[in-house]
Amino acid sequence: MKELTKAEEQIMHVLWELGSAFVKDIILPLPDPKPAYNTVSTIVRILEKKGFVDHKAYGKTYEYYPLVTKDAYTKLFMHNFVRKYFSDSYPEMVSFFASDRKLTISELEEIKDMITREILKQKRKDDG
Repeated sequence: MKELTKAEEQIMHVLWELGSAFVKDIILPLPDPKPAYNTVSTIVRILEKKGFVDHKAYGKTYEYYPLVTKDAYTKLFMHNFVRKYFSDSYPEMVSFFASDRKLTISELEEIKDMITREILKQKRKDDG
């Protein structure tokens, strides 16, 4: 699976939210200035060629729907992001955000709790 351009990703977010949509429906939630109908139509066809969406035909009108889930794409995107910017090190990424963004104590505790829950989950899985 390939990474999406910003425009393609924007269209996919709309399709993930709506489940399926015609081009005119995809345009509505996009921010102003809204892209032209033909621009959105072209992007959707590119997404179709890339295997991200498919369509149902109603005569000459097409209803598009995602083939790739948001979760599957997020996992790919994050893996590539960590590989490119943090030398494939999740601890390095967490350290960067914890120190650079100046997370609050509450946010750090929330992250710590999430990590603790995941550790316990994986330990149960390994024991089980």
